[in-house]
Amino acid sequence: MYTHKTNSNVTLSTLQDFKERGEKFTCLTAYDACFASILSEAGIEVMLIGDSLGMVLQGHDSTLPVTMDDMIYHTQCVKRGNKRSLLMADLPFMSYASETQTLENAAALMRAGAHMVKLEGGAWIANTTKLLAERGIPVCAHMGLTPQSVNRIGGFHVQGRDTTQAQQILQEAQLLEDSGANILLLECVPTSLAKTITESVNVPVIGIGAGPDTTAQIMVLHDVLGISPITPRFVKNFLIESKNGIPGAIEAYVEAVKGKTFPTKDHCFN
Repeated sequence: MYTHKTNSNVTLSTLQDFKERGEKFTCLTAYDACFASILSEAGIEVMLIGDSLGMVLQGHDSTLPVTMDDMIYHTQCVKRGNKRSLLMADLPFMSYASETQTLENAAALMRAGAHMVKLEGGAWIANTTKLLAERGIPVCAHMGLTPQSVNRIGGFHVQGRDTTQAQQILQEAQLLEDSGANILLLECVPTSLAKTITESVNVPVIGIGAGPDTTAQIMVLHDVLGISPITPRFVKNFLIESKNGIPGAIEAYVEAVKGKTFPTKDHCFN
């Protein structure tokens, strides 16, 4: 059984060490101080203040209505409850459309308590990634299914299933690493593609619906607790078998990722 023992703060170096040792680390979304404290105590290395709050907290049908004010507020809340996890915050829809806007909004999230920012896209965010990296702001590049582009891609569909698209995602992953991305996040891509990308880059790769071979797994907190309005294939309810309520469910998620028993083939895409 996995037991979280360290009392030291999780940093990018910590995550890079996981990558180099071939070990797994865990990520979950968090939106308030109470849950942030529970997640941090359970051993979650990375908490994402995600624009997913637009769907699970605000009741929207996408992440598009989420504003910078929303993200700053929830980042501040999570920071107050955090004990040692690394905090990653989303730059919401159209908040990084220009150089000035990107720098101002990323700085606002960092001042609110984030340790790094996440932005969605492929090759087109390479210059933005480079801009942020040069100014000391760590970046996670979110690839594959990018919810902020849901209207362009026609819904929440698996990406990279055909050879041409898979090759493009691989090349863009390498480009974003070269541009300064500290972490890549792959959402809803075939297991084989996620494995290839994880082995092809030197930075940690976080997966959701991307199979078991990524450096880390991330889930939406409400999915882990079985209270989301929808249940995608890659979701598992860890609360239903918990003997210690919510803390037990989070601990079970950590143990399953660390022990490589989650995700299984039932949670993956071919």
